[in-house]
Amino acid sequence: MTEDTTKAGGAKPRQSRTGLTSTGARKASAKSNRSRAREFALQALYQHLVGRNDPTDIDHFTRDLAGFHKADAAHYDALLHGSIDNAGQLDALILPLLDRKFEEISPIEHAVMWIGVYEFQNCPDVPWRVVLNECIELAKEFGGTDGHKYVNAVLNGLAPQLRPLEVEADRASGKAKA
Repeated sequence: MTEDTTKAGGAKPRQSRTGLTSTGARKASAKSNRSRAREFALQALYQHLVGRNDPTDIDHFTRDLAGFHKADAAHYDALLHGSIDNAGQLDALILPLLDRKFEEISPIEHAVMWIGVYEFQNCPDVPWRVVLNECIELAKEFGGTDGHKYVNAVLNGLAPQLRPLEVEADRASGKAKA
């Protein structure tokens, strides 16, 4: 019996999945600059939603956080200020897909939905499936137990409205679920 094939008791050693933590979230070292930008934007938007802090103060505070230098600062800036500046429009798009009042939604899920809708509308270089997946991952990592399911339902419902050609092309090729 060799050490690399079995452990005591005959069980095979657990294989680690490169780039993932034990909970399945991506390790910090495996995250792209844009993923990091989304994380920092989420933290900043949370401060805005919960504390009603001034966006400029939030921005300065967030840029001083450890690891910010590894984020795509321009994407972070667009997400933070674009979401806050267009909050009413973003909420107007999200509201019809909600089954409850905004006040009953976690600020994390609310901020993640802002990020998703903002990217759908303003970042055509990011495929809609990437926006959706990144937002689900943010909700899994920072939100409540099943918050990612709610975010998925809302953003998946908005994708055909905000990215109709791209979603239809995916559906025609069999890449997206109907």
